[in-house]
Amino acid sequence: MNVISLSAPSLVRRTSSCLIVVSKVTLSSLVVIRNFCNRSFDGVNGENGYDCFEEPLKRMWKSSYFDSDMDEQSDFYSREMPARGNFSVRQSFFETARIDAGRVLEVLQQDGPGFDAKPALDELNIRVSGLLVRKVLLGILSNISHTNKIRCAKLGFKFFTWSGQQGNYRHTANSYHLLIKIFAECEEFKAMWRLVDEMIERGFPTTARTLNILICTCGEAGLARKVVERFIKSKTFNFRPFKHSYNAILHCLLVTNQYKLIEWVYQQMLADGFSPDILTYNVLMLTKYRLGKLDQFHRLLDEMGRRGFSPDLHTYNILLHVLGKGDKPLAALNLLNHMKETGIDPGVLHFTTLIDGLSRAGNLDACRFFFDEMPKNGCIPDVVCYTVMITGYVVAGELEKAQSIFDEMITKGQIPNVFTYNSMIRGLCMAGKFEEACSMLKDMESRGCNPNFLVYTTLVSNLRNAGKLSEAHQVVKHMVEKGQYVHLLSKFKGYRRC
Repeated sequence: MNVISLSAPSLVRRTSSCLIVVSKVTLSSLVVIRNFCNRSFDGVNGENGYDCFEEPLKRMWKSSYFDSDMDEQSDFYSREMPARGNFSVRQSFFETARIDAGRVLEVLQQDGPGFDAKPALDELNIRVSGLLVRKVLLGILSNISHTNKIRCAKLGFKFFTWSGQQGNYRHTANSYHLLIKIFAECEEFKAMWRLVDEMIERGFPTTARTLNILICTCGEAGLARKVVERFIKSKTFNFRPFKHSYNAILHCLLVTNQYKLIEWVYQQMLADGFSPDILTYNVLMLTKYRLGKLDQFHRLLDEMGRRGFSPDLHTYNILLHVLGKGDKPLAALNLLNHMKETGIDPGVLHFTTLIDGLSRAGNLDACRFFFDEMPKNGCIPDVVCYTVMITGYVVAGELEKAQSIFDEMITKGQIPNVFTYNSMIRGLCMAGKFEEACSMLKDMESRGCNPNFLVYTTLVSNLRNAGKLSEAHQVVKHMVEKGQYVHLLSKFKGYRRC
């Protein structure tokens, strides 16, 4: 640890000198950081013809710092699930909850003039559990559309009220969060805030998850700063496992892309006498990078070293991403070697982040070099890394190399995910191999990988652009017959005329 600590200032200086070169790159090209698994290639709202939805660095923080839905799920599962040893009982518990949730949703769909759902729900004689409530609320949430928002909000609230009145059941923070999300999606903001107040009054601490939901909602409504101010002052805000509530708030703002608010919150944090730690610096550096403020990025890196903070795995990941996007493979190689010298072994995520950055910079030779270096460093490429490589080759129009990587990953036992298939389908369409693209859709289904809406959109839009309207219609028809994404059919413009 002492070696790492003593070497940090020199590392910061060495790394900063590398990044000064990166700062000469056009700022607009640096600001766009896209998710390496979710490039939609639409040619709209995206750099080089693809769009992205989430930045991979934030996903890493989410898994290691953030009290997500999974934490809440595991909490009520641990309370309600039968003993692990009895698999058949557990399986029966899940199946019963699934069937009962379907029955509940059928009753709720009938609610309206002349039919009150509450007595009908009583007649079902079902056991209310956290799992059942979750499945029903998720069912309502997934069916919200522009035309049924008011109805979905009312049904969600009616079921929430009814289930909370049943014996041997008490709502959890998870059920509150799900109804808050339903109100948010339905734009019932007053009802949403009343529910937050009720949640607090009943002794549930507001968590980073609560803040995340509210920021996502109120950011669009222009109320994000007021939400943050409320959480800063809140005495019920549960900021575990963060050092203090400011770090939790900064992290939530990072996840929701509220970069300008991050700068404001940081100033409030300093004014309240809190000092930044390594997490704070990581969030701030990524923020400055995203905003194109590279001078401030370098100053933070230097300041972090002067204060004696050693770079952690997340810091290195940021630096590798910057160097990759700046097409600096040699500097990145030096940084990887330095990590090993200081006792930090680069992981799959670090190599993947670097390869992703280099791919976006168009340096596929360097991508292949680092991809081949991974096994030599004890890292086995995972499905995300393979997808990065495949997507890079597809974007460059090198379908044969993309196909080779795809075949290799299957041979190596890595199962392609929906993003892998989406890239391959896009590549096949770009090469005019539409029959193979449609076959790829069937192949992924046969392997147990259900296409998401992005996959369907990719295939349908490309078929249409090529004038293959009948084939596009068949894909949409197939999707509808499977009962998937029916509520999103309107997204396919003119689909009835296919």
